[in-house]
Amino acid sequence: MKQTPAREPILKYGGAGINRAADLREDPRWIEQALKRPETRFMAVWNSRSLLSLSRPDQPQAVRLSLPQVGELEEAVFLGLEDSAAVFAVDWSDREAPEHALEDGTSFVDLRRFGPLLGGKDANLLAYARAMVNWHRTHRYCGRCGSPTTSINSGHRRRCSNADCGQISFPRTDPAIIVLVEHAGDDGGPPRCLLGRSPHFPPGMYSTLAGFVEPGESLEQTVRREVFEESGIELSSVRYLASQPWPFPGSLMLGFHATASSTHIRRNDDELEDVRWFDLAELEQFGESGEGVGYCLPRHDSIARFLMESWRESVSPDR
Repeated sequence: MKQTPAREPILKYGGAGINRAADLREDPRWIEQALKRPETRFMAVWNSRSLLSLSRPDQPQAVRLSLPQVGELEEAVFLGLEDSAAVFAVDWSDREAPEHALEDGTSFVDLRRFGPLLGGKDANLLAYARAMVNWHRTHRYCGRCGSPTTSINSGHRRRCSNADCGQISFPRTDPAIIVLVEHAGDDGGPPRCLLGRSPHFPPGMYSTLAGFVEPGESLEQTVRREVFEESGIELSSVRYLASQPWPFPGSLMLGFHATASSTHIRRNDDELEDVRWFDLAELEQFGESGEGVGYCLPRHDSIARFLMESWRESVSPDR
């Protein structure tokens, strides 16, 4: 029987929320006209906060502003096309009080707080706008000579203003691995997964291990190094599963499944305050963050939750 290929998982903050229309970034005349069209919409970011409609707090929605609401434009980043209409990101962080453009029930809020409640399309668009605006704010000066930089390519590059330098910078994304480590239970015990707890986590939360990729390192090497540094566990195999853009502030999380070749935990750094093995029965007792239970799962919009749910499904006797 011919098997249907597994579909790529679409995680929150990723997916096809907008047509990025990269070719239009190279057309300054089209961009200039698009900025004046009445159907064009703008995603405002204020001090890393995103603009949401909260008239129904349990169903927040991204607010798309019109040109009259935005007012004078100093700099805008072309995000792409949504239903054939151009969408731009604008940074309002230098405005002391942006409330004049807000309607009742709307507010600038931390995307991390409301992200799990957002629809996939809105989450993707807000994350994209937030990441681009934050990149522009942190790259106003050239890393080579220190001169001011200017936005070019419709906001997708910055160029050093020093003619003798001319350094071009591109939007930054920091790659990081995140891994569900499994011991198959061939030592007589049940299958179990390795989870850790950071002191910065909400009370009771345990999650998969993660860490940033270092220069000169492959993703698989990063997985092995991070797992050993944080737990002392060695791995026999590493397999890629999925990825997720994580806009807090601007990472690309690369998700893996790994099989452990050892079980004795020995923490080698202070990044985690606890690391331990959990079997399926124990994981089934985990609650949600904020419920006041003992152990709790990572938030629904995270790739960590996806990795844990995938493992739980794979070892469930009902599978």
